[in-house]
Amino acid sequence: MKYTTRQSAILLLSDGTIFHGKSIGIIGTTYGEVCFNTGMTGYQEIFTDPSYFGQLMVATNAHIGNYGVNDSEVESQSIKISGLVCKNFSFNYSREDASGSLEDYFIKQKLICISDVDTRALVSYIRDNGAMNAVICTDETPIEELKIALQKVPDMKGLELASKVSTKDPYFYGDQNATYKISALDLGIKMNILRNLANRDCYIKVFPFDSSYQDLAAFNPDGYFLSNGPGDPEPLSGAIQVAKEILENNKPLFGICLGHQVIGLANGISTYKMFNGHRGINHPVKNIITGKGEITSQNHGFAVNKEELDNHPDLEITHLHLNDGTVAGMRMKNKNCFSVQYHPEASPGPHDSSYLFDQFIENIKG
Repeated sequence: MKYTTRQSAILLLSDGTIFHGKSIGIIGTTYGEVCFNTGMTGYQEIFTDPSYFGQLMVATNAHIGNYGVNDSEVESQSIKISGLVCKNFSFNYSREDASGSLEDYFIKQKLICISDVDTRALVSYIRDNGAMNAVICTDETPIEELKIALQKVPDMKGLELASKVSTKDPYFYGDQNATYKISALDLGIKMNILRNLANRDCYIKVFPFDSSYQDLAAFNPDGYFLSNGPGDPEPLSGAIQVAKEILENNKPLFGICLGHQVIGLANGISTYKMFNGHRGINHPVKNIITGKGEITSQNHGFAVNKEELDNHPDLEITHLHLNDGTVAGMRMKNKNCFSVQYHPEASPGPHDSSYLFDQFIENIKG
């Protein structure tokens, strides 16, 4: 149902802090971990990114909705964020090739949103106090009821979410007559990853998150790929085992984001939940191998342990995040395997790191 009168709404954080605003989308309540994205554009790609499943997205850009939506600008088949928090919501849009308004898109996808929030103050608060669970309420549920319900929302630490966004059945992407065949484990894969691989003469078979190495190997691929995705990597015992077996068989392996963390865990490197994750399209990364800098698109709340990686005999750091020195990429010294914590496929974001897909193909060529 579309509401012409905008109702009052609140964002309640788990520590009891309240931010006030107005309702957009449907009326109701929605829960998740509150996080923020600093990107100035690409909101539709962000909303449909499976890596954001279970999170309430705070948009730091002051204007959301001003260019509408386009059916071709999605990273999955539906909105994956649990809810949106923004400052200025644009009901009108000006782009000629837009498929419709963001408001109608939210209503169709049944998303709950709160606008007119002081997002500068909210982001500053999250930066100081860390990521935490929260609830957006647009239906006037009493505060005390919301607090009780919020206490029952599980923490992101220890939460397995890949099963919520992974494909249920294997499927193919690209030209079946392509030169290279890739088996991809879908932990929450973005469409633009598949596009990048297909554009490099690859035919991809995408497998559900709980597939075995034998399942992936039966495609007789030239290389293996572990995708991005939401949640804590540690509960993904099946995916970790798949990575171990790929490495044991010395097959070409490339991992992005959650896939990068899974590769770390497969090598005995622990992961940890960050105080605040990296989410945006302007994160600076240094390629340690070439010495060059990259502006990157990032979306993650967990990271691999840098000290353990430094001391691992078979692994080396290839990329570092220049804001906080966290690990942004690694490779194995004795295996055909590398991974990055960020998103070289972008969408949204810059294309500084797209060379990593070319590197994967070169690794396959041998």
